[in-house]
Amino acid sequence: MNIPETYNQLDQWTTVMFLYNSALKAINTKIEILNNEFIHLYNYNPIEHIKSRLKTPESIVKKLKRGGHEVTIPNMIEHLSDIAGIRIICSFSPDIYRIAEMIARQSDVTVLVVKDYIKNPKPNGYKSYHMVVTIPIYLSDGPVDTKVEIQIRTIAMDFWASLEHKIYYKFEGNAPDYLEQELKACADMADMLDNKMFSLNQAITKIAEEQAKEKETAKQTEKIKKAERENVPVGNEQEPKDGKRSVADAYGNRKEAGE
Repeated sequence: MNIPETYNQLDQWTTVMFLYNSALKAINTKIEILNNEFIHLYNYNPIEHIKSRLKTPESIVKKLKRGGHEVTIPNMIEHLSDIAGIRIICSFSPDIYRIAEMIARQSDVTVLVVKDYIKNPKPNGYKSYHMVVTIPIYLSDGPVDTKVEIQIRTIAMDFWASLEHKIYYKFEGNAPDYLEQELKACADMADMLDNKMFSLNQAITKIAEEQAKEKETAKQTEKIKKAERENVPVGNEQEPKDGKRSVADAYGNRKEAGE
């Protein structure tokens, strides 16, 4: 049978997909807030972009049959973890673990499964960090825990995975050996690119920090020299000759006088 088949199943299907779609929105909102917080605190954006999708009925049926399960809505809920899926694309590998940790720390998110294909790549070279989580969707009659699969990977990992996916489906999982070997070689090159770009970013960040320190040191040195030329101790600059003071000056004087 197909999903849905009867009016009752259609109603169940609509309800279930509404829950999965709501879970996508809820997780997506959390990720955007975490990313914005990171920008606010560290002036750094760890997430390049976010993709989300719901599996189509055809994909759900194929995956259930491939797993040897009868095509029913209960089986769909029990055996499929990626009906609702979010993919987070990061700049660098360390960002992946940082984002995964931030998601796992959310009080209403429960991590069910973690598959780290970065530390343990698949034989074909596939790399990504997978999390299956549940998040409560609050309906009028109470919360419903709903599963979402989260994939976190770098730009290079995503580029390779997208190409591998196209080849896999073009050959229906039976690609020629030489193509699989070439894909594995490309995965190794993507990994080298990730490492090289991260090293370059670290070097650029270090140079920027050193330049900022040098600029601040030069600023302080110039301030000291100016004070010495005017015979004024640093931190005790005279009030302007016109007698005008800022609000901060007035407040400071009143505070020193004990008013």
